[in-house]
Amino acid sequence: PMYKDEVVAIDLPAAVELDVTETEPGIQGDRVSGARKPAKLETGVTVQVPPFIQVGDKVRVDPSDGSYQERVK
Repeated sequence: PMYKDEVVAIDLPAAVELDVTETEPGIQGDRVSGARKPAKLETGVTVQVPPFIQVGDKVRVDPSDGSYQERVK
């Protein structure tokens, strides 16, 4: 919405799908519940993802807080 040529609010989508461009390889057999590692996305933002996420994967992220939601097939 606009008011006198000024943006007064924006509506963010519930989720965005982005490609992983950098992350450390997952350790085989690492199944620790809640384990996370950093992954850089195509926008340059780094989010915490599960160990099985690899470079080239597409992930769904909540833009309101930058949290990982799931891997997209």
